[in-house]
Amino acid sequence: MVRRVVTGAHYGLRDWLAQRITAVVMAVYSVIMVFVLLTGKPIAYGVWRDLFSQGWMRVATLLFAASLAWHAWVGVRNILMDYIKPDGLRLSLQVGTLLVLGAYLGWAIQILWR
Repeated sequence: MVRRVVTGAHYGLRDWLAQRITAVVMAVYSVIMVFVLLTGKPIAYGVWRDLFSQGWMRVATLLFAASLAWHAWVGVRNILMDYIKPDGLRLSLQVGTLLVLGAYLGWAIQILWR
């Protein structure tokens, strides 16, 4: 009988895919923003207000913010799992990271839809 020893979380392929998919989403949003900034009017408050009053821009920005948070979480979690050996410290840092990323995402939602 072969005993299977679990030695980690085995996120592997899921992490790799998450990093690639979120990177593509962020790259597409960045290209859209560069296009918007380079075509047209000088950027002033009124231009930004008009741009972000459109629903598609709010949704695209929220998708970018969520992708950024997920991308950051996967990267920081993997770094913490690799380099922080005491379990309690690692868990504390992971929880702290999740709280900060959640607060940033909540702040982005508040800015976009207030």
